[in-house]
Amino acid sequence: MELPLQLRLAVERHIHGMDQAKLKRDLKALSERYRSEGGRGRRLLTEDAEAASYAIARMPATYGAVTTALKHALERTPDKPATLLDCGAGTGAASWAACALLDLRAVTCLEREPAMIRLGRSLAAEAPSPLRDAAWLRRDLAKDEIPERAELVIASYVMNEMSEAERDKAVVKLWNAAERMLLIVEPGTPAAWRGLMALRDRLLALGARIAAPCPHESACPLDEGDWCHFRCRIPRSRLHKRLKDGDAPYEDEKFAYLAVTRGFAGRAETRIIRHPLTDKGRITLELCTPDGLRRLDARKKDGELYRRARKADWGDAFALPADDAGDEGP
Repeated sequence: MELPLQLRLAVERHIHGMDQAKLKRDLKALSERYRSEGGRGRRLLTEDAEAASYAIARMPATYGAVTTALKHALERTPDKPATLLDCGAGTGAASWAACALLDLRAVTCLEREPAMIRLGRSLAAEAPSPLRDAAWLRRDLAKDEIPERAELVIASYVMNEMSEAERDKAVVKLWNAAERMLLIVEPGTPAAWRGLMALRDRLLALGARIAAPCPHESACPLDEGDWCHFRCRIPRSRLHKRLKDGDAPYEDEKFAYLAVTRGFAGRAETRIIRHPLTDKGRITLELCTPDGLRRLDARKKDGELYRRARKADWGDAFALPADDAGDEGP
């Protein structure tokens, strides 16, 4: 899943003539600060060069994760959102993703760091409306109120930077700002997923309805020590490989997400929660269902079921045949 051509060109124009060795040093220092400090309310990125390094290294992965999560969230949403509030927008990757999937008429980006705001505005300067005309406002989600409202609110890779108490307060503000849907995307780590599950409980208590990925609103059926996450594959540019000292032509971004709506949510019947296992004449799917976890073996003799299983991927919704009892999962 590649960045839009306009965005790729905008990033390349922005970094033209910049010292790539410094960009690499900035990225390494920034990564170390995030790992050691976790971003808990600290200003970890303050310089324009750091924002450029962050955009090169993280915009593709954030764009891919948000695009994948939002596609799943919108699959059974009859009325598509027309306005967006991108909270903790960074350099705008989530806004680019939403604009690629939706016919938006207005975009508002909230971001704490001025360096990110400057770069986000610059990258969108020649994009189509409404990205080009997006309002960029300086907000700290952990501290500031959010008076803005939109039909779709996205918070990507920002809640994990807060303490538990800050997340609990911030998610209420995000939910109050969402007129139709709230989408939260987090790293696909056990710790980030546990934080997301706490937010899930909080949102359900506030009256939210789950749209994705869960096919139910009951407690998560995964065993202790396991966690729910998904994956998208991101092509890597030459510059991206140089900055991250990698030779592989792609990287896999693992992420967790939660989409909730006001009122009715048309959820998937089941969700594939692991990479499908393919054997000779058989495909095994690990599914989350309203009745718990299930393992489904689709064989060639199953005809249409087998053909659908061959096309299915990790994270997809998957409809079971009406008369299928399935093989019991763990």
